[in-house]
Amino acid sequence: KKKKKKEKKKEKKKKKEKKKEKKKEKKEKKKEKKKEKKEKKKEKKKEKKKEKKKEKKKEKKKKKKKKKKKKKKKKEKKKEKEKKKEKKKEKEKKKEKKKEKKKEKKKEKKKKKEKKKKEKKKKEKKKKEKKKKEKKKKEKKKKEKKKKEKKKEKKKKKKKKKKKKKKKKKKKK
Repeated sequence: KKKKKKEKKKEKKKKKEKKKEKKKEKKEKKKEKKKEKKEKKKEKKKEKKKEKKKEKKKEKKKKKKKKKKKKKKKKEKKKEKEKKKEKKKEKEKKKEKKKEKKKEKKKEKKKKKEKKKKEKKKKEKKKKEKKKKEKKKKEKKKKEKKKKEKKKEKKKKKKKKKKKKKKKKKKKK
C-alpha cells in the first residue's frame, strides 16, 4: 500500500511536471509568435519604406522627363517664333524692294515726261524764233519796198518839177 501511494505521488508529480512543461512550451510558442509578428511588421514597414523610396524615385524621373519635354517644347516654340520672324522680315524686304521698284519706275516716267516737255518747249521756241525771223525778214522787205517806192516817188516828183521849170522858161522866151 505504501508503495502504491508513493507511486501515485510520483505519477502526480510527473503529470504536474508535464503540465508545467506544456505551459512553458505554450508560453514559448506565444513568445515566438509575438516575435514573428513583430518581425513581420518590421519587414512590412521596411518594404513600405522601400516602395515609397522607389515611388519617389519614379516620380522624380517622371518630373525630370516632364521638365525635359517642357524644355524641348519651349525650344521648339522659340525656334518656330524665330522662323516666323524671319519669314516676316523676308516679306517686309520683298515689299520694300517692290516699293523701291515702283518708285524708280515713277521717277523714270517723270524724267521721260520732263524730257518730252523740254523737247516740246525747245521745238516751240525754235518755231517761234523762225516765225520771228520770218516776220523780221518780211518787215525788212516791206520797208525796203517802201523805201524804194519813196525814192521812185521822189524821182518822179523831181522830174515833174524839172519839166515844169522848162516849160516856164519856154514861155518866158
